[in-house]
Amino acid sequence: MPGENLSRDEARERAELLTVDGYEVALDLRSAVGEPDGGDEAGPRTFRSQTTIRFRSGRAGASTFADLIAPSVDAVTLNGKDLDPAAVFDGVRIALEDLAEGENVLVVDARCAYSRTGEGMHRFVDPEDGEVYLYTQYEPADARRVFANFEQPDLKAPYRFEVTAPEGWRVWSNGAEESQEGEVHRFAETLPISTYITVVVAGPYHYVSDHYSRTFDDGSKLEIPLGAMCRKGLARHFDADDVFLLTKQGLDFFHDNFDYPYPFGKYDQAFVPEYNLGAMENPGLVTFREEYIYRGKVTSASYERRANVILHEMAHMWFGDLVTMQWWDDLWLKESFADFMGTFSMVEATRFTNGWTTFANNRKAWAYRADQLPSTHPVTADIRDLEDAKLNFDGITYAKGASVLKQLVAYVGRDAFLEGARRYFKQHAYGNTQLGDLLSVLAETSGRDMSAWSRAWLQTAGVNVLTPAVTYDGEGRIAELSVTQEAAASHPELRPHRVAVGLYRVSPEGELVRYARAETDVAGVRTVVTELAGAEKPDLVLVNDDDLTYCKVRLDEGSLATLRAHLGDITDPLARALCWSALWNLTRDALLPARDFVALVLAHAGRESDIGVLQMLHAWAQSALVHYAAPAWREEGGRALAEGALAELRRAEPGSEHQLTWARFFAAVAASDADFQLLGELLDGSAVVDGLDVDQELRWAFLSPLASHGRADEAAVDAELARDDTASGKRHHVRCLASRPSAAVKAQAWATVVESDKLSNAFVGATIAGFGQPSQRELLAPYTASYFEAIERVWTERSIQIGMDVVKGLFPGLQDDPATLTATDAWLASHPDAAPALRRLVLEARDDLARALRGQERDAAA
Repeated sequence: MPGENLSRDEARERAELLTVDGYEVALDLRSAVGEPDGGDEAGPRTFRSQTTIRFRSGRAGASTFADLIAPSVDAVTLNGKDLDPAAVFDGVRIALEDLAEGENVLVVDARCAYSRTGEGMHRFVDPEDGEVYLYTQYEPADARRVFANFEQPDLKAPYRFEVTAPEGWRVWSNGAEESQEGEVHRFAETLPISTYITVVVAGPYHYVSDHYSRTFDDGSKLEIPLGAMCRKGLARHFDADDVFLLTKQGLDFFHDNFDYPYPFGKYDQAFVPEYNLGAMENPGLVTFREEYIYRGKVTSASYERRANVILHEMAHMWFGDLVTMQWWDDLWLKESFADFMGTFSMVEATRFTNGWTTFANNRKAWAYRADQLPSTHPVTADIRDLEDAKLNFDGITYAKGASVLKQLVAYVGRDAFLEGARRYFKQHAYGNTQLGDLLSVLAETSGRDMSAWSRAWLQTAGVNVLTPAVTYDGEGRIAELSVTQEAAASHPELRPHRVAVGLYRVSPEGELVRYARAETDVAGVRTVVTELAGAEKPDLVLVNDDDLTYCKVRLDEGSLATLRAHLGDITDPLARALCWSALWNLTRDALLPARDFVALVLAHAGRESDIGVLQMLHAWAQSALVHYAAPAWREEGGRALAEGALAELRRAEPGSEHQLTWARFFAAVAASDADFQLLGELLDGSAVVDGLDVDQELRWAFLSPLASHGRADEAAVDAELARDDTASGKRHHVRCLASRPSAAVKAQAWATVVESDKLSNAFVGATIAGFGQPSQRELLAPYTASYFEAIERVWTERSIQIGMDVVKGLFPGLQDDPATLTATDAWLASHPDAAPALRRLVLEARDDLARALRGQERDAAA
């Protein structure tokens, strides 16, 4: 039988045959604690999983299969007939032959494995107190690691969960707990939902409760019990009040705008350890990575990011859970909408009113990068199978899709857009949809033909480039301002853009302010903006002012010269962020030397008021130095960045979030003996920066470069762990140890990740993060050949999540010379039949490397 990688054709065939009426799932999780049966050498630790599926078949005598990934199956019964597990179960599927027409009942009794990769039933042991915590994570298709099912989004059904848990534990699922008898917890039946959004969380979690009430215009009242939980070890850091505030603000916003009451009863939010994602929209019980509970001081950007994620997941209750895509081709129907609605609701309903600036500067940068890779795809993608699906949780599906929806709102109008959403929910509640279902309601509510818009924006790939061209008359006024549109040869589509063009000039006070603006529809190769003819000569022309469309923006020479001198003088934060984005895209496209971008950061970042933009500038400056700067200039550039960061750190207001941000950046780019000495003194307390609280998280940030540059040995890293013997401390410890500049250290790190599967997903990630240090290029050179020898085996033997982590994280991108490109091309040429998802990851890494080499060549010529 076909294996683990379910194809779209198989799913379509099964959906045509089956209708699922309900699941009853009983899990015995008492084996999560204590010693495993047979000891550590007896194979994976397992739990008992009993599943009853009631379903109907459209044909008598038909054959199909159920999905289950489990070490063993003890019993299978179909319509009362016992089947031989050895004959019908192959490790990933259960063959079902001779179905009855109409009702069928499948009962499966299996031993499923606890996970250490964040997929399925993840088991975590807290190093602080030895407590065990469990949670599930399934998207796109890992519910089959916990119970037998039909693992595809369009076979929705109601679920009843029963969980037997160790004494003293609490257990949660999608539905409210209906009863507890001893160790057995029973939960209310869910509404019809897809397998991938079912959930169980169990363990001695710290739990806080609240309540949401809303009275509707007709007098009816909605009551939603709220809950939030985390590990006991994080309870002292858990600001549940803020989580509940944002939750209530979000529920108010979505009820105001969606006209469909939240349908899933309670609303719990669990912050869980070793989580692979940001969060998951399980109805009634959303799961988040516990890093959103902050152990130390963080900036407002971190709180904004958490707020956005909370609201993103809440939007999924309607876009994704209530109405679900039929297959992963239309993943955007939930992710693009949630990404857009997360920012939309955050700006309108919470204290984070500058969210669109973050979106323009951060989220769209993710989209622009993804849309220029060889693996770029339309927002509505061609998803052949589950491996394709896993890789398409990317910058296009999320951020480009959200950008396109933002433009759609401008195109059809806010009222028509929201009315379309309301009709969409009511027409398709508890069902599955495709692109056409959404377009039809938007056509109804807007009166516009959506087909041309969809073809241009949803069904073609690539990002357009918009460039201004200006001529002046004899009096120095604008004679003509035009916008030229370009597209890559590989994706030549020119699209309709609704754009604003802003004209800026330096005021007598030295501020760079907008004095004229025009909106226009850009279509085709060249568009003249007639409204701006006759305007006084600008110092800066900004295409896509206010960020109305999705495009890369170029700058004319005069505007670029203005930004070199006055970028920090732009008074509008969004315009400033758009200029920074344009400059970064010029750098990545090898049109602006990396050293010039670094110089711009050094000259103007100290005046950046938006902390999220500042943090992004720091990340871009590091990337410019590591990847795009000419090797001969790196040392000089590194010194300049470190000196600039330290100057800004000392200049920042004591105790401010800007001070904290510059402190972290200084540690990240520290380059000289004096830099490392200062970091050491800040750690031991012999040096102080007024107002800077060197808390535990900042201590690890300071220790990390000391370890990677050989200034802190294993004993020093161990001593820091003794101060912070927590789950977070363990991850920092692993990363710092793997970062040390030693051939033996690198060999050990490589072996623990590539040759062994003993590490949890969190420690795999920490080890990979420590392994690849830009200051250790020569030390890492021998691993280029090892990488290409290992990746196909790793992809085959490990879970897809770990495979992705290894293939992306260990690619020899720091060996930035043509020989590495040649080695990559040789692997691709000699492995034409490797898994398409694996080849995609290698192609993407190759493209990043080729782009870096072009940038280095441009920088060397500066």
